[in-house]
Amino acid sequence: MTLVETFGIHHIRLTVTDIDRSKAFYRDVLGFPIVAESPGSPDDQQVRTDPTQLYGGVVFQTNGMLFGLRPVAAPTDRFDSERVGLDHLSFSVSSVDDLTRTETRLSEAGIEHGEIIRLEAFGIAILSFSDPDGIHLELTAPL
Repeated sequence: MTLVETFGIHHIRLTVTDIDRSKAFYRDVLGFPIVAESPGSPDDQQVRTDPTQLYGGVVFQTNGMLFGLRPVAAPTDRFDSERVGLDHLSFSVSSVDDLTRTETRLSEAGIEHGEIIRLEAFGIAILSFSDPDGIHLELTAPL
């Protein structure tokens, strides 16, 4: 028996440098619908520290999971997958066809991405790319 019985991830929130740029990426490029947005400005220090105002950020919903952005990083800060913390974030998609459609959409939007890689031993295929802050993202589809 584990000490804490969990039954899934409730939400994920990423720290970003520019909320408008990141919001446009996740909404317009990936198509995540916005379910909540801060009523205040992230330029206001009180808003940036207030969870009831979403820290000046935005929350999306993707396949039943909440996914938020918090705009508190310095404009010059960049993600580094080789430091303690997040390596990458992978979202599940239904099929390899979804990966192919997303690969086309990323190319059309001028966003660099890897090739679709089939990992036969794991029964999945992946497509890797990064968000505007360089946070490594991946889409994973069953084979």
